[in-house]
Amino acid sequence: MATARSAPPLSCYVLHAWDWSESSLILDLFTRPQGRVVAVAKGAKKPTSALRPLLMPFHALAVWLARPGADDGEVRAVRAVEWGGSAALPGTALMSGFYLNELLLKGLPRQDAHPALFDAYADTLAALAAASGGGGDEAAALRAFELVLLRELGLLPELGVVTLTADAVEPGGAYLLQAEQGLAPAAGGIEGRAWTGLEAALGHRDADGGIAALRAACRPLAAALRPPLRALVQYHLASGPLRTRQLGLELQRLADPAPR
Repeated sequence: MATARSAPPLSCYVLHAWDWSESSLILDLFTRPQGRVVAVAKGAKKPTSALRPLLMPFHALAVWLARPGADDGEVRAVRAVEWGGSAALPGTALMSGFYLNELLLKGLPRQDAHPALFDAYADTLAALAAASGGGGDEAAALRAFELVLLRELGLLPELGVVTLTADAVEPGGAYLLQAEQGLAPAAGGIEGRAWTGLEAALGHRDADGGIAALRAACRPLAAALRPPLRALVQYHLASGPLRTRQLGLELQRLADPAPR
């Protein structure tokens, strides 16, 4: 679309869309400068609408929004949209992409900007699109994004010290990340040198906001990090089971039915 562009556009992604009237959509957008924004795309469901093929998940967009009226509350009207590329997620990674969207919907309040998290999200989508057949690269991308999300929301303790005592972790010691106690010594945990490596990688961002170094640090630890990070996400962000996790389990059961 090329109309009504008096204000600068917002870089954004569509996190979720639902029907509003017979021809329009309500959108939950993740924007770089303003965080989550709710908007209405009037006429977007019409077969002839130029918006219809654009307002899809995982498309990088530039969107122009009208100022909210007195009776609109937080909802703003979409005035124009331009496509900026898309992460062509393979079938194996689609569920991971929707998992990222669910985390953002549950974790971010509206109108709370997190540009570093936006950049990490865009970078993670690209990493998921590049991962062939899922596996370690996909798992590392998810663990890295969970770490960035929790850190951006102030929910991840410093990973180079024991949370309750502020003692530096011992490189050869074993530690677990727990929802209520933070990082604590525990038999069978992850080595201290690995935790300090993750902390260092969290502080390192590529020039374009990418988190390749963090993904690399997560790759050999992806399986060990999954339980504590999922527990931390569940504890802080989810009042019930995550929908994407439930759906993934159901699909797994359908693909691998128990022998009769």
